[in-house]
Amino acid sequence: MRPALLSLIAPSVIAAAVLPPLSSCSTASSKVNHNELPDTLKVVTLYGPTSYFIYRDEPMGYDYTLVDSLARQKGMVLDLKVANTLSQAMDMLDSGNVDLIAYDVPITEHYLKYVVPCGPEMLTRQVLVQQKEQGRPVISDITQLVGKDVYVEKDSKYLRRMHNLNEELGGGINIFEVDADSLITEDLIQMVSENKIPLTVVDSHIAALNRTYFPNLDIDMHVSLEQRSSWAVAENMAWLADSINAWFAQASPQRTNKQLLKQYFEQAKSHPTVKFDFDKGYISNYDNIFKKYAHTIGWDWRLMAAQAFVESRFKPNARSWVGARGLMQIMPSTARGYKTNVKDLVKPDVSVRVATQLIKDLDRYLKPFVPNDKERIKFTIAAYNVGIAHVYDAIALAKKYGYDPQVWDNNVEKAILMKMNPKYYNDPVVKYGYCRGTETVKYVKGITDFYEHARRVINA
Repeated sequence: MRPALLSLIAPSVIAAAVLPPLSSCSTASSKVNHNELPDTLKVVTLYGPTSYFIYRDEPMGYDYTLVDSLARQKGMVLDLKVANTLSQAMDMLDSGNVDLIAYDVPITEHYLKYVVPCGPEMLTRQVLVQQKEQGRPVISDITQLVGKDVYVEKDSKYLRRMHNLNEELGGGINIFEVDADSLITEDLIQMVSENKIPLTVVDSHIAALNRTYFPNLDIDMHVSLEQRSSWAVAENMAWLADSINAWFAQASPQRTNKQLLKQYFEQAKSHPTVKFDFDKGYISNYDNIFKKYAHTIGWDWRLMAAQAFVESRFKPNARSWVGARGLMQIMPSTARGYKTNVKDLVKPDVSVRVATQLIKDLDRYLKPFVPNDKERIKFTIAAYNVGIAHVYDAIALAKKYGYDPQVWDNNVEKAILMKMNPKYYNDPVVKYGYCRGTETVKYVKGITDFYEHARRVINA
């Protein structure tokens, strides 16, 4: 049995590919036993780096995983829908098309007129994102922002807060508005990490997530009051909110919640930069294994070695924040799809064998879209990293926005970066939503750069 690739499935049935078949759930509260949860839980969420996304063709996200856990533990079928905006999700709840919004709905006077909060409560503030110097923040007090340059998204709540704060301080903060069509919050955070801009302001949970990629950032200085948010149900479904709250208060969901908070907002998600020594005359202790399998897919073994270095730094027992394992960082579901015991992924030979099987399939799926064998390698590497679904989306975006859909460098790589921006991951040609394109572009470049160096100094 081959691994299930969501890119081969119509978007309307993505949820069905992950969960049991979906059935309709009555929206009239009079038809529901208020002492029990319904057989089918109809949920809406939004794509995003913390809520719901597809990675390596598997559904993930803090909100998704938690609501999926609720459904499974209560024996319900999860009917998952995705809205483009919170306003759209609210409309779906109001019309009875869904029972629950599994996304951060602000607990404010405005929203409390229409919904009942329930489930996990998120407490966030807007925070200043800055680089650390000698392990400490440069700015430790709000008053020190006077005379400093702060970059924030145009027409955003961050911009409004900075203007209000500037008035409170009597002026002097240099506020620069950034067009969200070209740069989004995550771009600004990365630019602070890379010292391209000095400061930005974002919500604390977004800052926490991004610090797991950029550990040189300080995000501890608050610039706003605390904002509460949670999941929500419609006013006439308060009984459902009570049921969800009772479930969430139990020990098992609390453990799951604690694990998810650590996984998404604390656990490091990128390798520290390591300078590789090519002077020893070989690449790794596993070169013979790469040579054994690389020819089966028509690859130079040094390219496969480059991929292993970027994936695991040649550590057979490596395990990523999403659960990928081994030398080649194979997902457990992929291993099972290739009839491989997950526990065996720590064995280098097994890890490389499964990787070549996956690469062979990815190459085959991409060949109709990228016929050039050499060029297709970069597309295949990208698909290995983030999942073929997002590569298909990037190809579609490239076609629509005037890039060459058969060339990776400066073309489809730009399109996959667009999939971090709501304007583009909600585009009608995109079927699989948000993905962190910066990591995929970095991944492809890291492998190709390593390979080009190895090809010059290591004998084939």
